[in-house]
Amino acid sequence: MKALRNLAIIAHVDHGKTTLVDKILFQTNQFKAHEEVGELILDSHDLERERGITIFSKNVAVRYKDTKINIIDTPGHSDFGGEVERVLRMADGVLLLVDAFEGPMPQTRFVLQKALALGLRPIVIINKVDKENCRPDEVHDAVFDLFFHLDATEEQLNFPTLYGSSKQGWMSTDWKKPSEDFTPLLEAILEHVPPPVVSDGTPQLQITSLDFSSYVGRIAIGKLSRGILTEGMPVTLVRNAGGQTRGRVKELFVFEGLGRQKVGSVQAGDLCAVVGLDDFQIGDTVADLEQPEGMPPITVDEPTMSMLFAINNSPFFGKEGKFVTSRHLRERLEKETEKNLALRLAETGSADSLQVFGRGILHLSVLIETMRREGYELQVGQPRVILKEMVGQTCEPIEHLVVDVPEEHAGKVIEQVNQRKGEMQIMEPKGDMVHLEFSIPSRGLIGLRSNLLTSTQGEAIMSHRFERYEPFKGQLPGRINGSLVSMETGMTTGYSIDKLQDRGVFFVDPNESIYEGQVVGENNRPGDLVVNLVKGKQLTNMRAAGKDDNTRIAPRRVFSLEDAMEYIQDDEYIEITPKSMRLRKIVLREADRRRKSN
Repeated sequence: MKALRNLAIIAHVDHGKTTLVDKILFQTNQFKAHEEVGELILDSHDLERERGITIFSKNVAVRYKDTKINIIDTPGHSDFGGEVERVLRMADGVLLLVDAFEGPMPQTRFVLQKALALGLRPIVIINKVDKENCRPDEVHDAVFDLFFHLDATEEQLNFPTLYGSSKQGWMSTDWKKPSEDFTPLLEAILEHVPPPVVSDGTPQLQITSLDFSSYVGRIAIGKLSRGILTEGMPVTLVRNAGGQTRGRVKELFVFEGLGRQKVGSVQAGDLCAVVGLDDFQIGDTVADLEQPEGMPPITVDEPTMSMLFAINNSPFFGKEGKFVTSRHLRERLEKETEKNLALRLAETGSADSLQVFGRGILHLSVLIETMRREGYELQVGQPRVILKEMVGQTCEPIEHLVVDVPEEHAGKVIEQVNQRKGEMQIMEPKGDMVHLEFSIPSRGLIGLRSNLLTSTQGEAIMSHRFERYEPFKGQLPGRINGSLVSMETGMTTGYSIDKLQDRGVFFVDPNESIYEGQVVGENNRPGDLVVNLVKGKQLTNMRAAGKDDNTRIAPRRVFSLEDAMEYIQDDEYIEITPKSMRLRKIVLREADRRRKSN
């Protein structure tokens, strides 16, 4: 066991942890061929590469000085907290990676809190010291304060610190004296991360992750905390929900480099993948056949947001997607809850829709985007915050919001957050920027990011994390402007868009198919306006005296999925298909909408 280390890497989004793991792989000669490609090996999922964030935790293993180091790359965003909480169970130590300019951020705090509570030993890395206006010494003090606030033990407070640049490929104990490579970091891991603590007794492995192979089916991944597992061994599966079933270990794999290596047996302390067990869930325990003992269940923070997922019933349904029925949608969402622990489902009373509960807009939008790429067509409603009844009063989730912004825009940020019932707690200079911290209802965050980016010319850096439940703060101002709604189904014409440009901003281009009830733009005024974008120019056989004015059409407004989720009102849906995304009214015909409102 002395020649084994299990290590998780935690950091805020975009502080460089995936780059760090890639460079460790290069240095330990696990992966040379990829160096020329210039892509991150670990962010293998398309969505992760496009967004530049880690969504799914991954395991790799490297060897240094005859010691095997299992490294777990964790997501940095608190919306994927369900992913973080379970994989930390596999680790004995953590690398906390912090940006040398930004310092510890809300998500860093969120994941670090989980790691310290599990008693893991930390090593702090202050990364990106090659950046301009970096402040490594101040950041080191801020990290120490953070540990202190999170009730770290005496041993955890005595953490070693390394400085370096993952991108340039070096780490050192002094940021003013760059080293050649990552050797100081690898030495620190051997010295400060303890080997796995193994107790005597029968085999016990808690399943903390799932994988799937079309050849062998579902694969259980976890850390063997005691005993020995061997190929062909009969075992008992102790369920989190109660009950036991018997099974057999058909194949065993350990992590080696970027892949897995088949082995005949696994010793306690190592991470492994088990093939051959059926119908298991995350948190179940693989235990001894005769004397099975379950491990404490994995608990995950409660969801804070819900959305309605429904089948696509627009006039254009089934034209682009492969999976369009309610059975397809239901099966896909139920399958997702098996591995996505922070996700919950609830019935709506209709066979065509389900209520989906998640950790935040990013958490839900990644699920929607993944389903869209798999060929699903669906519609989603406005995100709603989950309210709770506590001590006889209605309470809502409150988030800790951090915004870094240039000084000249700070006033606009404070004004917008205050309008949404936010309360400022800290305001301090941070290099050329101003660092602001607020306490704000989760409802107030819906639509805030796009508003802040508009009012600060794209300069605001914003992040947030869930803190607690507090009594309901009252109504928040919503979107004031109404929608421009199509009254016809057909192709849009440049002529009609041009004539209606003074009415608002459009979301469609000329020669685009639209249908009755589709939201085609934003009205300049409150209230919805029904418009005809299909109408063409009336042609006569009279020759015009002068040339017609050429139509000059402003570019349409383009939404990302998160923007659309934050934009829609409660009487609107987003229609999502593999090729397009449209906003629409829930009730398509104007006469029906009028009747309903009366």
